[in-house]
Amino acid sequence: MISPSSSIMAVDSTLSSVVGASFSEKDAKALQFIEEMTKNVDSVQERILGEILSRNADTEYLKRFQLNGATDRDTFKSKVPVVTYEDLQPEIQRIANGDKSPILSSHPISEFLTSSGTSAGERKLMPTIHEELNRRQLLYSLLMPVMNLYVPGLDKGKGLYFLFIKAETKTPGGLLARPVLTSYYKSDHFKSRPYDPFNVYTSPNETILCPDSIQSMYAQMLCGLIMREEVLRVGAVFASGLLKAIRFLQVNWKQFAHDIETGTLNPKVTDPSVRECMSKILKLNPELAAFITKECSEENWECIITRIWPNTKYLDVIVTGAMAQYIPTLEYYSGGLPMACTMYASSECYFGLNLKPMCKPSEVSYTIMPNMAYFEFLPHDDSSAQDSSRDSPPRLVDLADLEVGKEYELIVTTYAGLCRYRVGDILRVTGFHNAAPQFRFIRRKNVLLSIDSDKTDESELQQAIENASVLLKEFNTSVVEYTSYADTKQIPGHYVIYWELFVKDAANAPTGEVLSQCCFQMEESLNAVYRQCRVADSIGPLEIRVVKNGTFEELMDYAISRGASINQYKVPRCVSFTPIMELLDSRVVSKHFSRALPHWTPDRRR
Repeated sequence: MISPSSSIMAVDSTLSSVVGASFSEKDAKALQFIEEMTKNVDSVQERILGEILSRNADTEYLKRFQLNGATDRDTFKSKVPVVTYEDLQPEIQRIANGDKSPILSSHPISEFLTSSGTSAGERKLMPTIHEELNRRQLLYSLLMPVMNLYVPGLDKGKGLYFLFIKAETKTPGGLLARPVLTSYYKSDHFKSRPYDPFNVYTSPNETILCPDSIQSMYAQMLCGLIMREEVLRVGAVFASGLLKAIRFLQVNWKQFAHDIETGTLNPKVTDPSVRECMSKILKLNPELAAFITKECSEENWECIITRIWPNTKYLDVIVTGAMAQYIPTLEYYSGGLPMACTMYASSECYFGLNLKPMCKPSEVSYTIMPNMAYFEFLPHDDSSAQDSSRDSPPRLVDLADLEVGKEYELIVTTYAGLCRYRVGDILRVTGFHNAAPQFRFIRRKNVLLSIDSDKTDESELQQAIENASVLLKEFNTSVVEYTSYADTKQIPGHYVIYWELFVKDAANAPTGEVLSQCCFQMEESLNAVYRQCRVADSIGPLEIRVVKNGTFEELMDYAISRGASINQYKVPRCVSFTPIMELLDSRVVSKHFSRALPHWTPDRRR
């Protein structure tokens, strides 16, 4: 093992140096807290596990493993199994059905937080307790003190953030079930937050809390346009959400200009609370209306973000993992503004933050805060994957004992009752801040495509698309969105990749021959097993189907209409649901196949 105390890598000394410097008292306290937590990782983790086990000792779940009051790590690891959602589903269903006995947590389950339901199968119900809001709020409170180290003057303006809620549902037992961000935005922690000059939004609460996502988007964009010169940062949860907002502006700019020119709100916005709050913001402004008309009527939308919001210092969006594909499009619309990925969180738990938020997207690493939950890590390699599928328990590593350069699957134990739960995220250790490991998010532990013995995961597919996209550069064309499926209707089956392209010059669009070369380049980029299967004719030629512009917007709208959260929506990287397949196929404008076999020999393993 590498000892963090003796071999700390990539330690950022900025936090340590600024804690003692001239700084706001609030920020200094936040930075000092980060330093204390990251210097004492192991002792904090030991304390957190002890608190969780002591508190939940009398729950039905933990009593099952006969800990007999023990709260030490060795006993916990030897007796409590590593589990998946499917393992806990019977207990979760009982709670959802109204069983109020202490099944997983000694504290009452306050609600369920739903997964987005677009990464892998059905939406999951994650139990949570009321005090978890305090832990989430604590992590949120650390973000701006860190950002202020890198970007001065953020208290002199506002943030244009496109934030949305989803109408919650109720379980048979009466508990709310909703996405984690809906839970947070509807909480008093958000609605009654004290004034903070570093966290002022252009969007009033009423527009964020509007249950109609179209009316919400309309009002939030209108506010952003009215306050255009005050905006210092533009953001959404995911990069795809920000691009959806830009697309919304492209479609609706004439109506926005009309509203501002006349000082009257579009009658299609019917929500009473939104109309009331907008009546205090929307004033007649013909000069601004003319400016919006001039900028948005131009065919070229390059740098539109900085043209409309000229004081924007950075974009605040997640562009790691599968979101990385949006980077070129965001760079186009923003003129290359920095993209800040500030925190790492999920429905199961909020994990940590990026201590260098202005770094390049390819260099983003998150520091897990050891006070959020108890964390363990399953080494992610072929041998450990095999071990974890057998009866023998997998070998898990503690947060303080990780090795730089190694990949691990994240396992959490939470105050709300998840014990040794496999989140499914694969992380790579990039270094340490003090004694705290820093991680790069690699991918979800999923296999997207498989025809024969091949297994292609999300990161591999994305890399293949990035490699193929290089061929499009000379045509000023980029892939703005994609998904895939394994077509097994014919023998042999083959991979189908749906591409939506952004073509800057229609007269110089890539030809069919170029797109066929893209198919071949993708195949060349895939793993040796896939290429072996292609050479053996057990997999057919890879196919790219180009779809009309706006197709993936329709796909998002369809998912939202079926209950997906606009905040948490991610384009599924593999599809199989018949209505989605029919939607995609009805928008196809051209089909292209690889015309040659990829290279494979027995000694070429990668």
